[in-house]
Amino acid sequence: MDTGLSFTATMRVTPEVTAEYIGSGDLAVLATPAMCALMENAAMMAVATHLEEGQTTVGTALNIEHLRATKVGKVVTATAVLTEINGRELKFNIAARDEVGVIGEGTHSRFIVYREKFMSKL
Repeated sequence: MDTGLSFTATMRVTPEVTAEYIGSGDLAVLATPAMCALMENAAMMAVATHLEEGQTTVGTALNIEHLRATKVGKVVTATAVLTEINGRELKFNIAARDEVGVIGEGTHSRFIVYREKFMSKL
């Protein structure tokens, strides 16, 4: 696995991913937690095909700014780019955009784990 791997995840803002519905706010706009989930998904997918059999990644840190609201019906994309590999720790730059421009950006860390071993510890 090398730095530079990237993936772009896409979603349409529906009532079920609004701050009002999720409970993180009381407006019918894209919820910050929903934007974060899309960003994490992009990072997970950026490296998914480069892992060994039985491995996956889990999120360990997320440092983002939600810069602008997005209304229901709009399409949002999140792109993650792998910037650093420290053993099993992976670091990403992430940015989310809607049809107008950047709505959020930041960094994200994930850790490579073996699925079975990870789940057996819970």
